[in-house]
Amino acid sequence: MIPMKNKAIELLESASLRRTQPRLAILTALLKAHAPLTQNQIAETIGGSAPNKTTIYRNLTHLVEKGLIHEAFQDHRSQYYELAHNCGKLSCHPHFTCIRCEQTHCMTRTHVHPVKLPEGYKIQRQQIRIEGICPKCAD
Repeated sequence: MIPMKNKAIELLESASLRRTQPRLAILTALLKAHAPLTQNQIAETIGGSAPNKTTIYRNLTHLVEKGLIHEAFQDHRSQYYELAHNCGKLSCHPHFTCIRCEQTHCMTRTHVHPVKLPEGYKIQRQQIRIEGICPKCAD
């Protein structure tokens, strides 16, 4: 647990952000996660000491603005967040969601080139989410 808290402190320092308990808790939860998390899942991961929803949301927004985390994708009106270290400014690694177990997997070793858009269109951010059946559910 301590190494993750130390990593969270390093991330905050790299962005010149103060070490507040909510920021440390949110970053530690995302460091522990193996997939993007919703705001509610972040609160569940933090547990009984979790800040209230408004504080979590405000800190998530601030951490996104500072580039430490990003909004991975939206599903069923819930936004999912993850650390931004595996993604570039314009493009993120693909995410695979199994339609059977509903688990989402980060495909960090899969690289997708930015889509070429028709003239006049400008990419702000490319996100790719793939749905299918994971190897565990295929058995």
